[in-house]
Amino acid sequence: MNFGLLTRQSLRLFEMVGGWYTVAEIFTSRIAFLVVYPITGRVMLSALVAVGAVLVFAVVRVCTERKWWQAVGGLVMVAVSALLASSTGRGVDFYLPGLVMPAGAGVVFLVSMVVGWPVIGLIVGAGSGERFGWRRDRARRRRYQLCTALFLAKFVVNVAVVVPLYLAGQVVALGIVETFAGTPALGLCGYVCWRILRTESENS
Repeated sequence: MNFGLLTRQSLRLFEMVGGWYTVAEIFTSRIAFLVVYPITGRVMLSALVAVGAVLVFAVVRVCTERKWWQAVGGLVMVAVSALLASSTGRGVDFYLPGLVMPAGAGVVFLVSMVVGWPVIGLIVGAGSGERFGWRRDRARRRRYQLCTALFLAKFVVNVAVVVPLYLAGQVVALGIVETFAGTPALGLCGYVCWRILRTESENS
């Protein structure tokens, strides 16, 4: 496996879906809602502030990079959270997508492991141009299963912690957990997988 090529393609894909701007937008929106809601107790106002914070990022991106669709994409993601919270009047619903998406992803990752087509193997195979050749190598299949299991564990822990907070209506606690168990935790899992696969590449 050409690990250097895979790394470059992974970074290119990261930039295509928005890069650090999108990460900052989502993170900022969560923090904005988490700060404003306990102070005001008003869901609509807090949601508008969160959307406004992301709108600033979107305008900057359009003006500096001319990337309209990436700017709109990040804004839509936050707008969905704001719409959910505003429509129900419950602050915890702002973080509902952060509960639903990990749960869905966890199901997909688990099924992929059970049927022997781990998601990480499919992603790496597509990114490296190898497609499904890795399935002929038992050692590599184990590594891809391990990496997929790492993300699965993250999703399971995330849901196990967030669901009780959501059901209890603990907005502040939920906001803190969902903010830091989201993108930062995914980034950590991605880094650990990168180290595992790089070790494989160096030893092959």
